Amino acid sequence: MAYLHRMQRTGALLMGFLDRLLGNDHQRAATQYAGRESATERATRRRREAHHRGGAQQAARAGQAWEDRDRAQDTKGRWYRAAR
Repeated sequence: MAYLHRMQRTGALLMGFLDRLLGNDHQRAATQYAGRESATERATRRRREAHHRGGAQQAARAGQAWEDRDRAQDTKGRWYRAAR
């Protein structure tokens, strides 16, 4: 138990030293990177845009394929059968 307490205290001292040496990450993020897009936000935006582009192209291809099938059936006379 004493070992754990000593490690926690040492870790807190080390983090305090690193904060003083390098600066506080939270303060730096709030000031230096304010208004900038994070890497996570950029990846999410790119994934969403790629999905949108791919989905629109896929729908366009499906619509064209339907139109081609419909036109082929019209020329073969499958949609309308004349009365006898």
